[in-house]
Amino acid sequence: MFGKLKQKNLEKIYEDTLKEFKEGEIVKGEIVSVTPKEVLVDIGYKSEGCIPLSEFSDPKAIKVGDKIDVLLESKENEDGMVVLSKWKADRKIGWERIMNDYKEGDIIEGTVNRKVKGGLMVDIGLDAFLPASLVALRGFPNLDQFMRQRLKFKIVKINKARRNIVLSRKDVLRQEKEQTRDKLIHELKKGEIRQGVVKNITDFGAFIDLGGVDGLLHITDMSWGRVSHPSEIVALGDKIEVMILDIDKENTRVSLGLKQKMPSPWEKVNEKYPVGTKIKGKVVNILPYGAFIELEKGLEGLVHISELSWSRRINHPNEVLAIGDVVEAIVLNADSAAQKISLGIKQMEANPWLKVAERYPIGSRVKGKIHTLTEYGAFVELEEGIDGLIHISDMSWTKRLMHPEEILKKGQKIEATVLSVDQDNRKIALGLKQLEPDPWPELIKRFPAGLELEGTVTKVTNFGVFVEIEKDIEALLHISEVPGENKGKPAEIFKVGDKVKTRVAKSDSTQHKITLTQKE
Repeated sequence: MFGKLKQKNLEKIYEDTLKEFKEGEIVKGEIVSVTPKEVLVDIGYKSEGCIPLSEFSDPKAIKVGDKIDVLLESKENEDGMVVLSKWKADRKIGWERIMNDYKEGDIIEGTVNRKVKGGLMVDIGLDAFLPASLVALRGFPNLDQFMRQRLKFKIVKINKARRNIVLSRKDVLRQEKEQTRDKLIHELKKGEIRQGVVKNITDFGAFIDLGGVDGLLHITDMSWGRVSHPSEIVALGDKIEVMILDIDKENTRVSLGLKQKMPSPWEKVNEKYPVGTKIKGKVVNILPYGAFIELEKGLEGLVHISELSWSRRINHPNEVLAIGDVVEAIVLNADSAAQKISLGIKQMEANPWLKVAERYPIGSRVKGKIHTLTEYGAFVELEEGIDGLIHISDMSWTKRLMHPEEILKKGQKIEATVLSVDQDNRKIALGLKQLEPDPWPELIKRFPAGLELEGTVTKVTNFGVFVEIEKDIEALLHISEVPGENKGKPAEIFKVGDKVKTRVAKSDSTQHKITLTQKE
């Protein structure tokens, strides 16, 4: 009787115990045995459960007697044992913790545990996916280097339906970089020296990483000397010390200087190179307006094109100088504040224009050779470095010249009269027609108004024609003096060589011209 009652009580206790366990729930268990492949766990049920050793993140740390959370998958399998899972329990606990404590955009710590297609899996209490594109700030690094590292990540996406979480290490790095940059930008001070690393080189300068903030070292601030390209001074990866020149905290911009660490060669330059000092230097640059001469490293002077020669008409400095030439010059002016030195090369020789008025008095006759013809006149070389100009209006008393080449040739030796001398501006005016007396007083008498005559057309213009009425004497027949109501252009009526009958309309000795007419 007593035995039957005891048996019923045991069955009731056993049934009550069974009711406490529900499949799919997390229960507490105790490790009772550890084998090379499995862990035997007692959850206080009628039988123990076996869990593969691979479900434990740190198998070496497992020991008998440890209390762990497990998921009850099934109360009994075909062998009569309960089916438990440590991995599923951890995942469920981790998911609930994530849902309660975190949201998208939060920062969470985790350990990279394995590499998968397209990225990495990170243990944050459950497995979360880290795409390869979100591992680093730039590019796609070697993913193997991150294995087993515990790092911070940003939760970028939570899929509750599929219980998936996507992480980003890139966003954390960007945020840390911005925090470091903001902190550093407020620590920097103008004038202080900082060490940095050359991060990038462009045509206009180099970007220096100051430890979280990039500063621009402009090419003009690299050296006091001439720099053609920043790569002449720095190389990628170089560690250099630079001076903070300017800070724009609002736009996070920093201007850096390298040459400012050394004294400027322009300090007291007027004392080092007083006016009149003879110097020797190298031509380092040539421009249309002059040439730059390097006096010392970082110190250049300009020889203006007008200071290259006393006499030669130079159109471009490269006609007499080339980059690399070593030349001598005289200091004309030195200005430390403006950082300018004016030099002269022609001053190394005597000025041929000194006392030129004494050598070529007005009214004297001179001889020379024509070296240049222009539309307005002819330049005559009187001596080395001294030219005179015969203006086209001073070439003939009677001929109306359109270009000096009608009566003169380049290289021709001629005689002329000195009309004026401007020694300061280095100009001498010559006259060709002044070699002979002015014929116009006599011509006025010979060609009075009303005189009828015949001549030959020598030039046709848009306003009329010039007619030779006597050898080397031309008169103008204006188109308005040609009869007829429907006159065309002069070129439609006349051609060079035509014989025309005309009459003198007016003779003007002051303006040296005779005008003709064909009207009654």
